[in-house]
Amino acid sequence: MSRIGKLPITIPDGVKVVVDHRAVHVEGPKGKLNAEIPLGIRVEMEGNLLRIGREAEEREARALHGLTRKLLANMVEGVSRGFSRVLEINGVGYRAEVKGTELHLTLGFSHPVAFPLPPGITATVERQVLVTLHGADKQLLGKTAAMLRALRPPEPYKGKGIKYREEVIKRKAGKAVGAAGSA
Repeated sequence: MSRIGKLPITIPDGVKVVVDHRAVHVEGPKGKLNAEIPLGIRVEMEGNLLRIGREAEEREARALHGLTRKLLANMVEGVSRGFSRVLEINGVGYRAEVKGTELHLTLGFSHPVAFPLPPGITATVERQVLVTLHGADKQLLGKTAAMLRALRPPEPYKGKGIKYREEVIKRKAGKAVGAAGSA
């Protein structure tokens, strides 16, 4: 039995979970999310607990047991509390601002970059260099943060670019000036 998969998911107040045949619909104060249940996995509601089990001991069902439980737990947490991801922008003249549903970035290119935010994701900018993304869907939030970071990944010499707040950039030594060959 999967250690993660056998743990029940507690449904908080204000969150509504509907289990159809092969689908789960979760609705809460932060939004609505849907997930399809893979074959070989069963989901049952018992009061305010959601239990995930497997119908057979096949290799694929064992592999998907814990994954399905964690995805459903993330859905419940997302619609009740939500998720956030913080990105830092480093570099002289690099900045960001939110205009409607777009994030406008100045990243050292010859043109400003307009990044459209997907539905369900919102952004706030502090001091023009801290971008905080909020959303109920953890997968979509992570994908959006990765796409933002890919616009200008941090470089190893000065650290200029967009990085996750908790990310550590390994710095490289620059060119040694005047150390060799000044004879």
